[in-house]
Amino acid sequence: MITPEQYSEDLYREDEVLRKVTESIKESGMNDVSIAPGYGRLLTLLATVSKARSILEIGVLGGYSGICLARGLAEGGRLLSLELKEANAALARRNLEAAGFGGLAEYMVGPALDSLERLAERGEQFDLFLIDADKENYPVYLEYAIRLAKPGAIIAGDNTLLRGRTLNPDKNGPSVQAIRKFNEMIATDERLLSTMLPAYDGLALAIVK
Repeated sequence: MITPEQYSEDLYREDEVLRKVTESIKESGMNDVSIAPGYGRLLTLLATVSKARSILEIGVLGGYSGICLARGLAEGGRLLSLELKEANAALARRNLEAAGFGGLAEYMVGPALDSLERLAERGEQFDLFLIDADKENYPVYLEYAIRLAKPGAIIAGDNTLLRGRTLNPDKNGPSVQAIRKFNEMIATDERLLSTMLPAYDGLALAIVK
């Protein structure tokens, strides 16, 4: 019997642009931890319905999620992506250019916390956030997202299940503990209206009140 996720994926034609991104990630020798295809479509939908003009992506890898976000950007909008490694940012840049979104994307390379602090100091604000980077800093990334959010901004956080480790009481490493804290923050913070999607590897969604 197929899984609900597989049933869902079978309903859609393979996305040729994103297939090429996946291939480029494998060819580069990177571990492909891109967002699941179903959640990629959801990011495009969220960006579109929210009419997002400014999107902040924390974690780039090869540009898979960046393309999904850019597809939903309002006319004249911009995508700002934070990435630790120059090689990842360079691959993402090439993939977004090939997909026709090179002019919409900007990159800040280096530790995301440093980049976030610079954005906060400049008073920048965003309509939509994707958190999909190192897991131990998820709670801090969430606080920055709230700080940088326009009223009504959407925050998405990927990998909230950590391949089941979040649910396993015997797993208590730093990343697991950080994701549990992030999930609890999303669920209980009075500044947010939120939900948790349990498909694929888990996705948290919130609107900043």
